[in-house]
Amino acid sequence: MRKKSWGMLHWLWVSGVVLILDQVVKHRIVDSLYLYEQVPVIPSFFSLTLAYNTGAAFSFLSDQGGWQRWFFVGVASVVSLMLVVWLSRMKKGESWEACAMALILGGALGNLYDRVTNGYVVDFLLVYYEGWYFPSFNLADVAITIGAAMLILDIFRSRPTSQN
Repeated sequence: MRKKSWGMLHWLWVSGVVLILDQVVKHRIVDSLYLYEQVPVIPSFFSLTLAYNTGAAFSFLSDQGGWQRWFFVGVASVVSLMLVVWLSRMKKGESWEACAMALILGGALGNLYDRVTNGYVVDFLLVYYEGWYFPSFNLADVAITIGAAMLILDIFRSRPTSQN
């Protein structure tokens, strides 16, 4: 009888750490700042601020009537489920990819939790220079970005060729 393989699901601890850290920091920010209040961390470049994003990345669709909340909940739920399935099918030597997937999953779950419980995502990191402002973001977004960058870098990694 063949033993059931769980793939790389043991990397889900990374997703859990991202989710917990993201939520703890968001709750601290909500408790500490007023809406749109800025606390400079690196003057003229980086501040903490409190913003609520009802849209997706870069506030995409945030000006809609509310339907986007459940649309994004559905998309995030499907993507999260797909990532778990993908992790379960990964092979032992794919730790880099598994870590990347776990980071993306943790970030997706952090923002999904916000959307379900609040109807918006809590953002608090603000990068700017003079009159230019990058849209505010959060730790979940950072984890998603790092995970995606890891997957892109993985494309360029050299792998041993298999011999027939």
